[in-house]
Amino acid sequence: MRIETTPRAGPRIGHVHLKVANLDRAVAFYGLLGFEVTQRYGTQAVFMGADGYHHHIGLNTWESAGAAPAPAGYAGLYHLAVLYPDRSALAQALRRVLQAGVQLDGAADHGVSEALYFRDPDGNGVEIYVDRPRRDWPRDGAGQLKMDNSRLDVAALLALADDT
Repeated sequence: MRIETTPRAGPRIGHVHLKVANLDRAVAFYGLLGFEVTQRYGTQAVFMGADGYHHHIGLNTWESAGAAPAPAGYAGLYHLAVLYPDRSALAQALRRVLQAGVQLDGAADHGVSEALYFRDPDGNGVEIYVDRPRRDWPRDGAGQLKMDNSRLDVAALLALADDT
């Protein structure tokens, strides 16, 4: 069995568009994650991107200005995930999030990635993570992915932010 180790061309998620209660508050939060405003649509919508991309995140208040977060137990977004290029960039993003007073909901080593979980100001789940190289992804005897949910050493990750 041949194990795929290089990415293939194919569909991938291009952006997420969220309904938010307060546009400025949401822009400030996603700015902590490294996104910048690429375009504003008056006072009701903003597109944000990274590395010159037109937008990874759309935010709007068209139907949600001043609204409360969606209640638990309803269908909808579980979380959005932001992939960082390396552990150092992930550590720096985590540092900014924690310094802003955001509470972590969890942290995990999935074998294929290291991930941290929290909520944005509107209650949406957010994951920030870094992938390991594909050649290092854990696999079972049949070559299938064998992801895990092990403890992630958050203190060690934060120490990396201090070193860079």
